Amino acid sequence: MSEKILHSITAIFDTPDDIIHAAEKVSEKGYKDYDVNTPYPVHGMDHAMKLPPSKLGYFALVFGLTGTFTALALMFWMSVIDYPQVIGGKPFFPFPAYVPVMFEVTVLSASIATVMSMLIVFFKFPNNKHPLHDSEYMKKVSVDKFGVSIEAKDKLFNEVDVKAFLAEIGGKEITPVYYDNEEINHKNVILEPKFLGFLLVTFIIVSGATYFTMNKLLFMTPFDWMMHQEKVIAQDDFSFYGENRAMLTPVAGTVSRNNLPYLYIGKPEEAAVAMVNPLLPSKENLKLGEEKYNTYCSPCHGYFGEGDSRLRGQFPNPPSLHSEKVRNWSDGRIYHVIMEGQNVMPSYSSLMTREERWASILYLRALQRSLNAKETDLQ
Repeated sequence: MSEKILHSITAIFDTPDDIIHAAEKVSEKGYKDYDVNTPYPVHGMDHAMKLPPSKLGYFALVFGLTGTFTALALMFWMSVIDYPQVIGGKPFFPFPAYVPVMFEVTVLSASIATVMSMLIVFFKFPNNKHPLHDSEYMKKVSVDKFGVSIEAKDKLFNEVDVKAFLAEIGGKEITPVYYDNEEINHKNVILEPKFLGFLLVTFIIVSGATYFTMNKLLFMTPFDWMMHQEKVIAQDDFSFYGENRAMLTPVAGTVSRNNLPYLYIGKPEEAAVAMVNPLLPSKENLKLGEEKYNTYCSPCHGYFGEGDSRLRGQFPNPPSLHSEKVRNWSDGRIYHVIMEGQNVMPSYSSLMTREERWASILYLRALQRSLNAKETDLQ
């Protein structure tokens, strides 16, 4: 029979006041490796035990910042190095757009990694054995009693002195607690075949349930009701109409509500003469024009209209909007280019409203005036 190894000496107390005073006396005596067990949280216990701040917060900080900078580095690599694209006038690295992603990854990394650290590092998961488990001491302090446990590994520990000290401070049922054979011979539960088998079975069950749910269950009634709606999909065959098509061409000569047709398709010179900007260069219109110009025009023409594209050779750089030719164009002529496009520039008729197009032209005129100011502008 192997010799029993002492884990700790325990003592029972009857009231919250008794356990508070006992914790204060234990900490004043100089013991470090001890614990207090109560059936419910007792206010002021951390102060009585002189507990230092938990180190768990450092784990949360490290893992949280790791998630933050990992997300930032990944988005920087994708948007600036691997696949640079200007979307909606944004720069290659639109940091404000990445803040929500960084925040979510930070919270996710910190929360998950902190819980895993608490279980594995502090609680030694998956080893859930502890000498106090199933002891009479633990059964009592889990219901209506309070207890102190001073461990044998403490530098000041002496079995006779500890028993006398616990009795001196009012402890009852002073009992030694020993390790059992399983805990003494314990090596590493993670590498035990039983635990590895548990992980394997868990993986198979979770993977099988996920596969069945995503590939089978969601295609069964009633989960498939949304997929079999009484509707017609665009470009699909539909026998109700004579042309056997789901999409019909608009009736000739009709105009959709609140959408005036463009009368100068393929007629840039007529548009230059007939069309006049209906907007005044007010502060509101210029602000709208600046917003839409920066979104749709600046990726190619540059923020100041000088043709300094931010697309890094993805398209040929356009000519400067400050050339004499463009400055002499009428507003209607520029409006026509926005509507129909020119050379490699596509049409922006579907992306900008009529008011936004005219406002963008007002802002362009302001840019042209800023770089081609007249002497009278300085007076």
